[in-house]
Amino acid sequence: MSDATTTAPTGIATLAMMNLDSPDPGALADFYSAVLGWPVVHREDEYAMINSGVDGVAPIGFGRIDTYRAPQWPDSGAPKRFHLDFYVDDPDEAAARCVALGATRPEFQPGGERWTVVLDPAGHPFCLCRRS
Repeated sequence: MSDATTTAPTGIATLAMMNLDSPDPGALADFYSAVLGWPVVHREDEYAMINSGVDGVAPIGFGRIDTYRAPQWPDSGAPKRFHLDFYVDDPDEAAARCVALGATRPEFQPGGERWTVVLDPAGHPFCLCRRS
């Protein structure tokens, strides 16, 4: 019997990167660069990318969509397609720091003490999850 923590993945693919649609890729890259402490490694009008520099950690890209419409949290009629979760020591403190960078903190918060939902400057929801 194999131990899942020590065996190599057996899927048909590995995650190359995440890409988020945006009306302003550079601004969104700057926001997530400040949130994660990852440098912006590529920037042009149509596309930007941040990368941790850690082998095996997928970078995050940001592509310009001129007709971009932000998901409407928590409206299920305009559902989000995905969201990012980040571990933090103090979700309230981290949310305040993200708001200072240009995020917004919506009124609807389903996580209670466990996580805080924040909307990035392009309107993508992400969760700041209390580190255990």
